[in-house]
Amino acid sequence: MSRKVVLTCAITGGNAAVVAKHPHIPKTPSQIAEAAIDAAKAGAAIVHVHVRETDGTPSNRLELYEQVVKKLRDSSTDVIINLTCGMDGSITLDSLDPPSLGKATNLKSPKDRVLQAINLKPEIATLDCGVLAFGESIYVARMSDLREMTKLMQNAGVKPEIECFDLGHIENAKKLIAEGTLIGPPLFQFCLSTGYGAPAEPIVIQAMKEILPPGAIWAGFGCGQDEMPTVAAIVRLGGHVRVGLEDNIYLRRGVLASNAELVDKAVGIIERMGASIATPAETRQMLGLVKRG
Repeated sequence: MSRKVVLTCAITGGNAAVVAKHPHIPKTPSQIAEAAIDAAKAGAAIVHVHVRETDGTPSNRLELYEQVVKKLRDSSTDVIINLTCGMDGSITLDSLDPPSLGKATNLKSPKDRVLQAINLKPEIATLDCGVLAFGESIYVARMSDLREMTKLMQNAGVKPEIECFDLGHIENAKKLIAEGTLIGPPLFQFCLSTGYGAPAEPIVIQAMKEILPPGAIWAGFGCGQDEMPTVAAIVRLGGHVRVGLEDNIYLRRGVLASNAELVDKAVGIIERMGASIATPAETRQMLGLVKRG
């Protein structure tokens, strides 16, 4: 029997600049839900959801998540919902002498950053597992923040997906596991070639895999031109994969993609490597998830 690979599709992301590059980036709740359903029909077992305002501006409004989740749950397409909890966690600095926060700072409390998980109870929600500088913006994820967010998610019956942009983020997660905060087989996502963390190199993927805790389930993705080569590299090493317009907007050089097209391309790679695509039901069994109605 061929190995089952879980395929996630990241539908729209939180990058403001990409809207000018791709006129069909999903923006409204209806567009995001429709793109997610198309991705699921193409083979994605999980859809990773950000939301946007109607002009395409990245958003974290609970009402927008509510609309997307309702549309997905009301559809006849079975798919696992994974909501981002990586928004509203950043600071910028206008000055260091004396230190002063910049106007682009959007840092909220750990509870406010996971409201969509608490209220909507998706099967999975993301937990960015460490501090990281995105250019001039600093994402804040202290251990105290991670503990609180993890507990809030798990109390709501939501499985945290541990987003790791560097090796140190895996070590943070291992601390949460060792102290008993993070319960159950952990689910890791290696976030590669984002431009701000680990590159999507096979030696890097291997190193991240090697330091995972026992029993960990892991997946990863590469961005831009690294997206599909990373699919192949991760499948070869025994992991699960993610594609989608959040990570790459091109099907091939100069040709803009849809989420479903990227999923279909990844399915082809996975199957040519001798593996097969996990269904949502098979994925729930692997990850220990309970289907939401």
